[in-house]
Amino acid sequence: MSHPAVPASSVDHSRLLAAARRALAIEARAVEALLARIDGSFAAACQVCLQCQGRVVVTGMGKSGHVARKIAATLASTGTPAFFLHPAEASHGDLGMITRTDAVLALSNSGETPEVVFLLPHLKRLAVPLIVMAGKTDSTLGRAATVALDVSVPEEACPLNLTPTASTTASLAMGDALAVAVLEARGFTKQDFARSHPGGSLGRQLLLHVEQIMRTGEALPRVGPGTRLGEGLLEMTRKGLGMTVIVDDRGRLLGVFTDGDLRRALDRQTDIHTATMSEVMTSPCKTISPQELAAEAVHLMEVHRITALPVADEQGRLVGALNVHDLLRAGVV
Repeated sequence: MSHPAVPASSVDHSRLLAAARRALAIEARAVEALLARIDGSFAAACQVCLQCQGRVVVTGMGKSGHVARKIAATLASTGTPAFFLHPAEASHGDLGMITRTDAVLALSNSGETPEVVFLLPHLKRLAVPLIVMAGKTDSTLGRAATVALDVSVPEEACPLNLTPTASTTASLAMGDALAVAVLEARGFTKQDFARSHPGGSLGRQLLLHVEQIMRTGEALPRVGPGTRLGEGLLEMTRKGLGMTVIVDDRGRLLGVFTDGDLRRALDRQTDIHTATMSEVMTSPCKTISPQELAAEAVHLMEVHRITALPVADEQGRLVGALNVHDLLRAGVV
């Protein structure tokens, strides 16, 4: 059944805003009510996840199924192997996805969803622990559960009290609480998160090192301390890093010359044809180790308001350089 478009002139904006605020207030109360239910049952559900030697199989139908997919994804990305099983597909061969080493997390507002209830005999045969998130814990699923978590809500945000809104929000919040509690119990770190998100920005920040993105060899702008300023400017222009690094005859870093140093030299009316790099360079200068995370290079640039960094080894020798554009291309910023 289609509905005609509502003319913009007939829409009461104040009513729209009031409806939105009412929906958010109802959902906020639904989530707040969960605080009192973080009890022994919740701790037992966490233990089921922590003791699971296989995977946590998350299932649910309809809107609960959408929430179940998200909870499975959150668990999987935070150190608990998990996947979503569509309960309607289970009876057509997908039941084989559940093994004796797994645990099952089932979502059902009524606790009576037929497709999920159908799984119970199979789970019993496998002796698989079952966590149930339900709006009615005194239900078929709730009574069959190893642990039942109450996610009931007094009303939906839908004015008809029909469309799952507050109830799905409460289930999603409880799933997040479960995942967070379990990841803390596992001692899950940022580095662990990065390893499961290597393509994401956080993964790049935590896994990418300076030596992987720095410029080396002929791409490095470097001159000696006795080099004339004009020649140093040409080197900086050729290499396109926004700086020239000054090194001694053993390759040890003495200082840098940047656009800012050039402005200061011009303010002093320095003669670019006679001045040497040792007279106009900034020394000592900020450097970074090749073994440092690329994210640390970003931090140094932000704190010191610079756009490029020389990379030095433990002996202070120049081994590379990078600028903010290199970090942008690498996806670190």
